Amino acid sequence: MVEFLAACVVAGTPLVLATVGELITEKTGNLNLGVEGMMLMGAVMGFYTGLHTASPVLAILSAALAGAGGALIYAFVTVTLKASQVVTGLTLTIFGTGFAQFVGEPLLGTMAPSEITAFFAKTAIPVLGQIPFIGPIFFQQDAFVYLSYVICVLAAIYMYKTKMGMNLKALGENTGAADASGININLYKYAHILAGGALCGLGGAYLSLVRIPIWQEDVVNGRGWIAVALVIFVAWNPIKGFFGGVLFGGLSIIGLRFQAMGLGISQYLVDMIPYIATIFIVIISTHKKRKESQPPGDLGNNYFREER
Repeated sequence: MVEFLAACVVAGTPLVLATVGELITEKTGNLNLGVEGMMLMGAVMGFYTGLHTASPVLAILSAALAGAGGALIYAFVTVTLKASQVVTGLTLTIFGTGFAQFVGEPLLGTMAPSEITAFFAKTAIPVLGQIPFIGPIFFQQDAFVYLSYVICVLAAIYMYKTKMGMNLKALGENTGAADASGININLYKYAHILAGGALCGLGGAYLSLVRIPIWQEDVVNGRGWIAVALVIFVAWNPIKGFFGGVLFGGLSIIGLRFQAMGLGISQYLVDMIPYIATIFIVIISTHKKRKESQPPGDLGNNYFREER
């Protein structure tokens, strides 16, 4: 049981990073459906950089920059040019998929350098890793998993305990009022959209550098779409985002558990479980009436100052 739960944390890490990235973006009032594309861009650039430099730090930075680069395209088109957020996000997914195929085609079947895999080997945190039950699950993991813990905590502190975080919330709820109060709308939107894209890129890099350190096509495999739905499920809360990501990480590997138990359930049915669950959480979450479960008031709406 402990081993399975520890594996859920590993499987959920890319979802955690992408979910937190997307919820930060949505807190600005911008709906970015290009998470899948940004994750793919981060995955291929992180792997490419790691392969040619054998530097885990440069690989991570490259992945974050690739995700932020995709987000920059989205921000320019939607914030500056005021184009449709939905169409732009879907286009970004198509672009990211093509970009990953173009850059990654010569890399098919190539393994990540041993320096990278060694750097991201599992390492127990002293004292915490020895806590019964909890230690092996959460504190005997790799550095990337620990990074996801830090990101979730820092995101929560930023969003709920700082002035800039409060400004961000105001921006997403009523962009016109935030503008009238003196908040630099475009700066906030660009900064947070790029930060969200960088986290999505890191989520992709975790898949290509740690989870599956061999380059293969479609390494993200729909996790970006699950992350978009998870944002609704976790009510735009980064701490809940962590547990939501781990939950769906577990659903994605539960088929291996079934096989180990010899239940003989069809693999095709097992592969459907995370996506069926995604449909259910979207249906359930959209019927929540609590205020904290509602999306930002201006989510998906472009802001035109002249109409304020």
